[in-house]
Amino acid sequence: METIIILVFVIGYLAITLEHNLKIDKLIPALGMMAFLWAIIALTHMDVFEVNAELKELESSSLEYILLHHLGKTAEILIFLMGAMTIVEIIDYFDGFATIKGYINTKSKRKLLWIFSILAFVLSAIIDNLTATIVLITILQKVIHDRNLRLWFAGLIIIAANAGGAWSPIGDVTTTMLWIGNKVSTLQLVEHVLVPSIFCMVVPTFIASRLSVFQGEIEGDFGDGEPKSKYGGIMLYLGLGMIVFVPFFKTLTHLPPYVGMMLSLAVVATFAEIYSNKKFAISGVNQSEGDYEGHHSPVHHSLSRIEMPSILFFLGILMAVAALESLGMLFHFAEAMDENMPFLGTESMGEKVSDLVVLILGAGSAVIDNVPLVAASIGMFSVGIDDPVWHFIAYSAGTGGSMLIIGSAAGVVAMGMEKIDFFWYLKKIGWLALIGFLSGAGVFMLIRNFILN
Repeated sequence: METIIILVFVIGYLAITLEHNLKIDKLIPALGMMAFLWAIIALTHMDVFEVNAELKELESSSLEYILLHHLGKTAEILIFLMGAMTIVEIIDYFDGFATIKGYINTKSKRKLLWIFSILAFVLSAIIDNLTATIVLITILQKVIHDRNLRLWFAGLIIIAANAGGAWSPIGDVTTTMLWIGNKVSTLQLVEHVLVPSIFCMVVPTFIASRLSVFQGEIEGDFGDGEPKSKYGGIMLYLGLGMIVFVPFFKTLTHLPPYVGMMLSLAVVATFAEIYSNKKFAISGVNQSEGDYEGHHSPVHHSLSRIEMPSILFFLGILMAVAALESLGMLFHFAEAMDENMPFLGTESMGEKVSDLVVLILGAGSAVIDNVPLVAASIGMFSVGIDDPVWHFIAYSAGTGGSMLIIGSAAGVVAMGMEKIDFFWYLKKIGWLALIGFLSGAGVFMLIRNFILN
């Protein structure tokens, strides 16, 4: 029966990976795979277990309890993401991101490259790499009219955005999963991964800035950088500030991160309603005097625009991986891998997980979505919170996807917005991403072994 379980998972995984070839949204195989796996477990009365990461023991539990446990852990991530997405959409409702355009005040291609890379690196750490990529490519389309040059800029933005998301607990779905799953803490994650991520961004950007395509100046209209709404700037800084507030809230209260995100959403939504002079009720929109007929509350509008397909995909894939974890498969696979893979690392690492394994995981995230890979690693490795293994996984899974255009959410959205060809990206940008990935990985190992050890 375990063979059937693995077969269903592999088929579902392949369908997710071949999303563009099959022309089927990846949320469909993810949800189907989840349902089939748990149905097989229920119908065949397979034993399910709760993995105790600290004691490395498998404790038999009831199916209902295990399902509720995993659903609760998954819901924490999904509610957190929904809150963050809504705040970002509220900022966009007030055209707050137009303020960022004001930072662009040069026509030098080389300087623009550095400006966009640094903005991508910083923004992705706050509003996540996917949203940062959308915002910056939108600005890019207004600034640079030469499509070939714009593709090069977009490629470097992808690398910088993924690097920026890797060191922040709210910068990438995978780091958020590790953070909410109590595998990493905010300060330790920043301490271990920030510098490697900087190298992952700086090295490719420096090399690219020396290429002929980034020499000279561009012709473009930068505009004044003023948002259409007079409250755009206020909502931008308020929204970003409240998202950054979430890790501090968790540290102070020790409550799950989604609680802090809901508080932040409440604060941002309150100001949004005040500034728009509209009132929002659960049953509908109550328009006050002076409102234009048909206009919605900013909160209602923003909630309708969040990426529900992504939320459902995460639900499906996380619960599918949870099924394998509950059967003990991931745990035993990790043990077998530890025994047979040559060890490259440091003896201070709790489980002596090989650096080679983590690097392969990072490279694999360029081909296969990094969310299920990290979800699987959480079930595979039994090391404690803030073990260097988790920090290295956060870095590798977050930045490894840059090597292929389909290897990260940032890459996929850029591919759609600019119609970037897969093989063009592989030839022009892939080698830069590889150099950045290996540079950051080398820096991580040096810091771990000789500075923080």
